[in-house]
Amino acid sequence: MTRIIKIGMDVHKDSFTLCAMEPKFGGKDIIFSTVKIGADVDLVIDYIKKLKEKLQDSNLDIECGYEAGCLGYVPYAELKARGVKCIILAPTTMMAPQGKRVKTDARDALMIAQCLSYGGYKAVHIPTDQDAAVSGYLRMRDDHKSALKKIKQQILSFALYNGLRCEANNWTQLHLQFLRHCQCNPIVRETLDDYLRTYDYLNNRIDEMNQRIHELCQDKAYSENVKKLQCLIGIKEQTALALITEVGDFTRFDKGNTLGAYLGLAPGEQSSGAKTVRTGISKAGNRFVRKLLTESAQGICKGRIGYKSKDLKSRQQGNSKEVIDYADHANEYMRRKYYRLMRKGKKHNIAVSAIARDLSCFVWGLMTDNISIARD
Repeated sequence: MTRIIKIGMDVHKDSFTLCAMEPKFGGKDIIFSTVKIGADVDLVIDYIKKLKEKLQDSNLDIECGYEAGCLGYVPYAELKARGVKCIILAPTTMMAPQGKRVKTDARDALMIAQCLSYGGYKAVHIPTDQDAAVSGYLRMRDDHKSALKKIKQQILSFALYNGLRCEANNWTQLHLQFLRHCQCNPIVRETLDDYLRTYDYLNNRIDEMNQRIHELCQDKAYSENVKKLQCLIGIKEQTALALITEVGDFTRFDKGNTLGAYLGLAPGEQSSGAKTVRTGISKAGNRFVRKLLTESAQGICKGRIGYKSKDLKSRQQGNSKEVIDYADHANEYMRRKYYRLMRKGKKHNIAVSAIARDLSCFVWGLMTDNISIARD
């Protein structure tokens, strides 16, 4: 008879804490040992070998698991390469004790082992090596965008503090010319020039990254789906590629609403008895993709219903009539819904979140070829 052994791993940058447990359904679980080792998968393999020697049983089904965190997919890949089954647990889905509790690495490792034993978790989707690499590049580009936003704010604050006012709108050509050539104290001028050099560097780097993203979108693995997603208002190459690489297999979701909930765009609820309490969106799951969809929804919540810009028409070229009709229906539906929500007195941010959730549903439809549901 095969014995099932679950090894919970509480992983950190400098150390791993392992807890080996044999679940006994209807009885008391057997905890073999809890040890703290260095942050090295080879030491985990040594621990498993010693455990097998201790039990003197070759018919063991051993499975490791750890909570998603700073180490990413590296321990998973290294264990899998050595023939050890491993699962990455999504933190927000793990079964955990209620109320205040003592938190230690050993207790966390035990809790992970218990989750593995009794199914109190949902596993993290493991992307391909290519998807993970492209996703990392897209996130780096997003970090540069955040740095650019910050340096622009710093330049504006510095100019205002030193009385350098320009009547032109911020970051227009006239405004930039003013910042580059205005007369002021020599030290102030030197400081402003240094700020502007950083601004120029980030702008140039983002342009280079956009070009590289365009090249990645031409890859056979992504080109067709990127073309489909760009038929929707607010979605261009970077957002389309991020959706594909971050979500991975869209068919693992039964319907679009499930994808929206996975991305944290579904509303929460805290009801009890006759009392019903609705809350805001859960904000669980992938924060990066949720932010991109919300930004895309901002673009949908502008303009005239049914209007198609030249840019949108050019992005839709090369797609099938069915895909374009589906996207046009989606674009019109979402814009109508936004204006309807605003007429009902909903706040702008709430309406945008609702449109972002609907957008995730239409993205799911395009990626799984469920494009007929738009007419239901």
